[in-house]
Amino acid sequence: MATHAGPVERTVALRRATAAAGGLVTALAALAPAVPGEEVPAESTSQSYFRVREVELSDQQAALHGALVIHRGLEDLCDAPLSGADLALEVAGIRQSVLDLTGAAPGADPDLASPLALPEPGAGPSLESVWSARWLIGHQVHVLFNICAAVAVADATRHLRHGDDDAALLRLADATVYVRGFPAAMTHASTIPIDYYMAAIRQSMAPPSVDVPLSGRQHRGYKLFRAAMKDLLSVVPDSYEHLAARAPELAEARDALLEADIVDGERHVTLAYSMVHLRRSLAQRPEGPDNAVAELRLMRHRRAAQYAPLIRFGDHYIADAVAGLRHS
Repeated sequence: MATHAGPVERTVALRRATAAAGGLVTALAALAPAVPGEEVPAESTSQSYFRVREVELSDQQAALHGALVIHRGLEDLCDAPLSGADLALEVAGIRQSVLDLTGAAPGADPDLASPLALPEPGAGPSLESVWSARWLIGHQVHVLFNICAAVAVADATRHLRHGDDDAALLRLADATVYVRGFPAAMTHASTIPIDYYMAAIRQSMAPPSVDVPLSGRQHRGYKLFRAAMKDLLSVVPDSYEHLAARAPELAEARDALLEADIVDGERHVTLAYSMVHLRRSLAQRPEGPDNAVAELRLMRHRRAAQYAPLIRFGDHYIADAVAGLRHS
């Protein structure tokens, strides 16, 4: 993927990837059709708004629905003004999700004997409808990454419990790819004008447009990921130094995952600042900080304090400050 090439080369590469994803969707749909999502009841206002549903699927259907999310994501990336660095991270997450969902072997070349048909740009929908769709599409890619990361971390934890460190290392590396893709997917969703976000999209996520204000706390996929991370650290709670002394590769793999998790929190802070500046979040509790950025920064600090002894370059200043607050 020419993530840092000129606009023409980059767009051509993304259209080829979109066409390949479309071919994957067609092949999977030939085995069994997709489950009509609109027929599955939403379990929360968030699920209804972001067009996300939770239902038990066969492996083939899970692969198909994941491929549909990937196809829509790549199609939108053809026009989204995402930086090359974030595009590389999101595409890496997309590639890993294809491998996990389909069971394909890494490095396997797709059958491209037939030339891919590349759609020509033409008169399309209005920019406003593109921006509204992008907000949902980017969040759906984020949800896909959350779930795939949760599964990868849970797999790694299971392997560690069974003493299979080699298999655990592979799944920790997979999980790290997804977590690095979290902020890229969120930035993808946010590549829309701030004025449009404030005037149209933000209004649609609060009453009276919805029953309750929408919040990241309502995303079940992210809750699954956080629960998987908690379980992982219950199995390998050792400090970085102690773990590195007995299992250096495992220490490095855990370090990479936890660092990516901290950076995700840090980038959420800066992304929120770029979108809402110092306004309160839609679902902020009365007893919380004065604005969304401050609340997200507190979340980052708590995470950094928890991880400080577990990673090579821990934020011990924050860890000491948090510990002092707890004992004051």
